[in-house]
Amino acid sequence: MGTDFPGYSGPTASVEVPLEMLAACHHRIQRQCITLKRLAAHLRLHGSDTQASTAATGILRYFDTAALHHHADEEQNLFPALIESMAGSDAVCIRELTGGLTADHRRLEAMWKGLRISLQQVEVGKPALLDQDEVDSFTHLYERHMKLEEDELLPMAKRLLSESEITRIGRAMRQRRGIPD
Repeated sequence: MGTDFPGYSGPTASVEVPLEMLAACHHRIQRQCITLKRLAAHLRLHGSDTQASTAATGILRYFDTAALHHHADEEQNLFPALIESMAGSDAVCIRELTGGLTADHRRLEAMWKGLRISLQQVEVGKPALLDQDEVDSFTHLYERHMKLEEDELLPMAKRLLSESEITRIGRAMRQRRGIPD
């Protein structure tokens, strides 16, 4: 997945540049999805060995924390700021876009709950397999979701939000992660 997002500075972007950080999170999500797919294949061949346990721990840690922070950053800060930026004009397009993305978040979180159970078994070395259809559905939805955000949402935010609003979003992101101002 390429990122042509204006001002994007790579996977190490921080909350100091919140829109770029949201784009960088997509690369980290993509890497975790790739690891999840590889783990599903690995488990069929090697079972819940040490490598599988290590991979499961990393995937669990990421989707239990960072991915949820990412969803909250968007739903609690970015989406409302975009809708507010359109106050007094026709915000139907933004409302439909953010509503669809929010619905994706709920579907992804529901899918994650099912995958999480098997990953917790693998993490502690118990025999478990990941359902390939579930892994494929989860990773495909994330891929489609991130493409929509990168192609439409983030460029729109860059265009419509003021620097002070972007700074406010960054401050909220820092607070959510316990990073001091």
